[in-house]
Amino acid sequence: MIKRFALPLLLTASVFMGCSKKGGGGSNNNPPPPVNSQHISVLTQHNDNTRAGLNDKETSLTTTNVTGAHFGKLFTLAVDDQVYAQPLVVGNLSIASAVHNVVFIATVNNTVYAYDADSGKLYWQKNFTVSGMRTPNAGDMKSDWCSPYTNITNNIGIIGTPVIDSVSHTIYFVARSTDGTHFVQHLHAVNIITGSEQPGSPVIITASVPGTGDGNVASIVSFDPMRNNQRQGLALVNGVVYISYSSHCDWNPYHGWILGYNAQTLQQQIVYNDTPDGEGGGIWESGQGIAADVQGNLYITTGNGTTGKGNLYTATGNGTQDNGPNPDPTDVKNRSESALKLTPSGSTLKVSSYFTPTNYFNLNTNDLDYGVMGTLLIPNSDYYFTGCKDGNIYLLNKDNMGSYSASTNLVQQTVSLNTNFHCQPAYYKGAGNEFVFVWSENDRLRALSFIRSSNTFSNDQIVSSDIGPSGQTGAMLSVSSNGTLAGTGILWAYCAATGDAESNTTPGVLRAYDASDVTKEIWSSKTNAADYPGNFAKFASPTIANGHVYLATFSNEVEVYGLK
Repeated sequence: MIKRFALPLLLTASVFMGCSKKGGGGSNNNPPPPVNSQHISVLTQHNDNTRAGLNDKETSLTTTNVTGAHFGKLFTLAVDDQVYAQPLVVGNLSIASAVHNVVFIATVNNTVYAYDADSGKLYWQKNFTVSGMRTPNAGDMKSDWCSPYTNITNNIGIIGTPVIDSVSHTIYFVARSTDGTHFVQHLHAVNIITGSEQPGSPVIITASVPGTGDGNVASIVSFDPMRNNQRQGLALVNGVVYISYSSHCDWNPYHGWILGYNAQTLQQQIVYNDTPDGEGGGIWESGQGIAADVQGNLYITTGNGTTGKGNLYTATGNGTQDNGPNPDPTDVKNRSESALKLTPSGSTLKVSSYFTPTNYFNLNTNDLDYGVMGTLLIPNSDYYFTGCKDGNIYLLNKDNMGSYSASTNLVQQTVSLNTNFHCQPAYYKGAGNEFVFVWSENDRLRALSFIRSSNTFSNDQIVSSDIGPSGQTGAMLSVSSNGTLAGTGILWAYCAATGDAESNTTPGVLRAYDASDVTKEIWSSKTNAADYPGNFAKFASPTIANGHVYLATFSNEVEVYGLK
């Protein structure tokens, strides 16, 4: 969530005059940076629970000064391993006997860092691997289905982006540990000022539901801490911390899970499994967090697996095999290949509305998951933006999504782009137009103009001249602006510079575009060798806050860009 704190924002901001020392701002050889007059916070993946990826309180960065002459890399924050999680920022935090903007970074080695967001000074770091155990790694994920396991490079500690409660000064995240035989996942609640565990933290993550689905024992389906992959960003919604799950490389048996914990007591309140009588249904969304509205409803899309009533799969050596479409694809108990509105109901979630494409069975058969792209609720509207691997974008009424029809998709709008979607979209509202941006692999950056009078996208897309990365993944997008003020809207795009990033470590590139006209690239890290961002961190969006851009990498560091 982007949140104002007590000090007012000014229309102009003093900007950090960078020090080049790695993770070492504020050394005796470098003068401290001027006080930053901006104190915006980014407390959750993609800024708030709409997952729109927009910071519209950025008063320093503009399309005029984000140029090669004025903007570039300021300093680097060193960490102990790769960073899959988006860096988060707390503005105006009382720490170390003063008030500072602080950036929090989590690594796949289960280490969390608190750095001064303006100077690079380290306030604390702590590792959260269970004593006597180690961090799981790709070599532990041995199966006939995917061996070797290459989707994650090595360590598999904190992967999903944490979430921060600025009122209680708590950061929540999931850390994983193993002794090589037994695997365990813990939800941690840690004080952001000291790095110490809050009362009751950590709690071991366990869950089970009645069901005859894949991997059940005596008609009970249980959470598997080894196979279930915590990839999505965590969500804090009305006092509940939600954790969602996919798998490692479609390694059966697995299911899509959503678990909810009381943010104060850490008691488990919600257990939801989207395929209790089937299989699969992973909640992937390219690492983007669960979307939620102010009433506490959750919005997700689900991947390959069982859709509807019927347990029509056969166990095989490599997982399971579908025997055909289920006899009743409208039954909501098993809900793969679908967009879902989920409402808290007692100790679980109920499906309040859903949409399943007419071709759901072909999607499942051909590994064309509906749930692969990040999703967002278009701000101040009733509409939900989703995408499928088959190249279709579906715009849905979030409260009446369209359910299932064998003959036609009863949705607000279908936009066919004939491309794949391993990417995170973002949103921008300018003085005249508003856009949803999407940039998939092997495609151009696209700006879809949202028309309020019809609640649809215009047929006229604005398309950049740049071709996206070849092979997976597409670009991770974020937007900054000073409200709707002309000349302040910037679309930030982070992707692989070359190569296929799905199963390889590749160099990254950060680009900036005029958000009102994405045919205009205003800056690129390729222009100056000093701005090179290191290796691309797939599914980690840029974080823009207080005149800076924080960029996760697979080079054991976070890069910090700003005005020079």
